[in-house]
Amino acid sequence: MTHNGWRKPTPGLVVAEKHAQAGEGLSIPKSQATVATKKVAAAIGLKAPDLLLLDTLAAFTQSQDWEQGRRPIVWASNNYLIEQTGFSLSALRRHIRRLAELGLIWIKDSPNGKRYGYRDEDGVIVEAFGFDLAPLAARTAEFEALYVRIKEEREFCASMRNVVTVTRRIIRAKIEKALESNLRGPWRELKEEFAELLLALPTRSTAPNKLLDIVDWFKAFKQRVEQAFEAAFDWPEASDEKSPSQEADIASNIVRFNKKMIPRGVADDTHILITNQPNPVSSNSFEKQAAESFEPEKQQPVRAERPEKVDLDIQWSSHTNKRTSQVDIGMLMLSCPRFGALARGTEGYIRDWNDLHRAAGKIRGMAGISEHAWNAAQKVLGAQIAAAAIALVYDKYETGEVKSPGGYLRGMIEKAQKGELHLDRSFYGRLSEAGTH
Repeated sequence: MTHNGWRKPTPGLVVAEKHAQAGEGLSIPKSQATVATKKVAAAIGLKAPDLLLLDTLAAFTQSQDWEQGRRPIVWASNNYLIEQTGFSLSALRRHIRRLAELGLIWIKDSPNGKRYGYRDEDGVIVEAFGFDLAPLAARTAEFEALYVRIKEEREFCASMRNVVTVTRRIIRAKIEKALESNLRGPWRELKEEFAELLLALPTRSTAPNKLLDIVDWFKAFKQRVEQAFEAAFDWPEASDEKSPSQEADIASNIVRFNKKMIPRGVADDTHILITNQPNPVSSNSFEKQAAESFEPEKQQPVRAERPEKVDLDIQWSSHTNKRTSQVDIGMLMLSCPRFGALARGTEGYIRDWNDLHRAAGKIRGMAGISEHAWNAAQKVLGAQIAAAAIALVYDKYETGEVKSPGGYLRGMIEKAQKGELHLDRSFYGRLSEAGTH
């Protein structure tokens, strides 16, 4: 380090001088250097007053000072810096020393210890003594790479916190539902253990390694809760099984539906589901069948008359060309096996749409669907279609296809109001993907 007796050399100042020499050989714009430093300020130990002083020093320089072969040196007096920052003299000296020790500025002392400098007619510094900001240019690439790592770590931590949040909500919903339904199992003990686990919830400052441990704890506990749920149900395996002839009918329906989707020539391209056509509309077969088969809770048969004018806000719509495919409870349970298993656990045998509707009303809370959304679905879709929608949403939620079940259900309601919802296609599609046809 160049030493003239005015300032005691330290390891930090030696490193700063090396950075200053390296920065002289670079051409880094002032804005790029200062922005890169600010983005990693917290990571390298800079505080707000340090950044204020650094900004004040950088404002004293000109663009040509940051070109290759030159040094952005600031010879502002202490009085000027105190006026610009509002620091006391002792605070100013403390922050200057801090910036130098962190290797962000180098202090170039004159023989008499004073700061001064002058420029030529083109504004180029000819001679100057004071604060050298060349280390910022030398460390710009380092700080930009550091910011990329910081950003990746932030995104990772945010993702892990989201996993904890989702897992925590699932655990809470299942424990509360189990206690509410008086299911057999150690639910009181699990609730107490869950309360203790909540004390370990991560914060913004939780380290990534600690976050991974917390995620593992919550996932392991969720698995225990789910195992307790399964152990609480001892329903017959064949409660909703179809006879061989009924299974054959379902399979043939799926095959017919899939054949309609296969192109048979240039003019017969793959069918794209565009449902917002301005054609006259009527209920599709699945909706009509479900609506006609529903019996109210009091078992009092009511014959609904179709009015001439239909309230479009509560009617479902589809194309005029009706499909002959039909969806019954058996097909619904096959296409949504997770919902089916839980429905049998809560209601026992699922004999009809009334049983399915009651099961859906109990299960919707486990997926985080509010009572308000459930009531809205019943009002717009009807009791049976709403129950079928819950089955579909719950299975998609359990498989990770849906992250916000409540929002997904509301999207279904909006589609139904526009005549763009066709649940039977969804059920057939899930059966096809599962290879049941």
